[in-house]
Amino acid sequence: MGLDYKSIGKRIKTARVQMDITQEKLAEMVNLSTSHLSNIETGTTRVSLPTIVNLANSLHVSVDYILADNVVQSKAVFENELQSVLKDCDEYEIRIIADIAAATKATLRKERKLRKSNGTGGI
Repeated sequence: MGLDYKSIGKRIKTARVQMDITQEKLAEMVNLSTSHLSNIETGTTRVSLPTIVNLANSLHVSVDYILADNVVQSKAVFENELQSVLKDCDEYEIRIIADIAAATKATLRKERKLRKSNGTGGI
């Protein structure tokens, strides 16, 4: 299984935007050209492990966060993301999001069960 460089780039860009840092500033912080950082963020170039570590440190995120979509055991990262989404919600918003999450979970499990019973495999 290869790495999904588009998802890595998307997470880097998301963290950069959340910190309100320009590509130019982040590139300078990690000693990259702006065009190379742009290519990393769009997933059109591979990024080395040392560069991922430098980016994670500069963006104040974990390497796990950057690689979460590529790691099978990343439940904790997604749980933290969900907590981050919910932290500024009011009671009404949390109730609606909880209802949506419960319905989505039920649908996913039903779909997985149907796939298994049809012999098409599950996720």
